[in-house]
Amino acid sequence: MPTYDYVCHHNGRTLEVRHAMSHRVATWGELSALAGVDAADTPADAPVEKVLGTGGVVRSEHLGSGVAPACGNPNPCCGGGACGYLG
Repeated sequence: MPTYDYVCHHNGRTLEVRHAMSHRVATWGELSALAGVDAADTPADAPVEKVLGTGGVVRSEHLGSGVAPACGNPNPCCGGGACGYLG
């Protein structure tokens, strides 16, 4: 599932969430619920803007770290099971 970053200009916070590509997040209330954080003093209807969609295959902190990709295969992962990794 893809990972996306959203920014709320009302409170200056950026949150990272995962959701289907077809899902649209438009407000702080939706975003904070999806991220599992308290909306605090920010109005639930405050607009948010998607600022990054990484695809969620390999997180940036793992690049070059020697940590295996998300599928557990030491080789690069690929979509749709095409890499032949059966778990």
